[in-house]
Amino acid sequence: MILVFGSLNVDLVVRVKSLPRPGETVLGPSYDVVAGGKGANQALAAARAGAKTAMVGAVGSDDFAKTALAELAVAGVDLEGVARRGPRTGAAFITVDRKGENEIVVASGANLRARASQVAEAALGPETLVVLQMEVPPAENWALARRARARGARVMLNVAPARPLPPGALASVDWLVANEIEIGTIAAAAGHGREDPRAAGAALAAATGIAVVVTLGKEGAVAFAAGEGWAIGALPITPVDSTGAGDAFVGVLAAALDSGAALPAALRRASVAGALTCLVAGAQPSLPIRTSIDKRLKELAPARKIKAGGR
Repeated sequence: MILVFGSLNVDLVVRVKSLPRPGETVLGPSYDVVAGGKGANQALAAARAGAKTAMVGAVGSDDFAKTALAELAVAGVDLEGVARRGPRTGAAFITVDRKGENEIVVASGANLRARASQVAEAALGPETLVVLQMEVPPAENWALARRARARGARVMLNVAPARPLPPGALASVDWLVANEIEIGTIAAAAGHGREDPRAAGAALAAATGIAVVVTLGKEGAVAFAAGEGWAIGALPITPVDSTGAGDAFVGVLAAALDSGAALPAALRRASVAGALTCLVAGAQPSLPIRTSIDKRLKELAPARKIKAGGR
């Protein structure tokens, strides 16, 4: 089972010809209001990929709460662990240009009131894979990770948005997932320098003993674990909107690993899911279902072995 502890937002998305520069105002024709939040996106991605999934977090008492939970409910995600705390549900303000690139500002709202204590002890065990991100209070992540490890659950941490991790934070983590910018922040804070993202991921894996996955956008991803390395490519696509692609990768990676897939096979499914997400506008509307991933899987070569040093 996948248990996601994380953020639930509503996204306000504006499409523009080009992203604004500092001090510049750009105009878009309209805006869309869709469900989002890294935690909710990853939970929905895992559920659509076929995993039994539960979501734990917080929404406000406003009208946005219904929007934030709607797609999760349709997908059969267990929402018993979602609390209503504070007046405002989290919101993200997103601009997307003609190339599908985006800029995002998040107002945390009720996400700041999410607590690890919302997760019952009975929900943590060897059959559970806990997925964490960085849009809720970090201390709550670490508290839940420690409890999960003590009860034999597995833990995946997506360090997004990027921030340095406190000493010992990775001691209860099995998989670390970060993009090429985020891995530089983590590696630098750990004393490995802001080097090439592949080398940074390999160095972190060697130093911590955990599996490290680095997503590389249109170049795919690399992973390092147990002294081995793998690289996976990406489907050649023309992106419409990259919002949610990283969350699709994480959610589907977790779902594949939870089903018993080996890391190289899980990387392949996750990479296909991330690419498919870029073909549809909006975060949650774009997250692919399992059959869509299966259909396109043959178009992407299996992960290939690379040196454990990342080069």
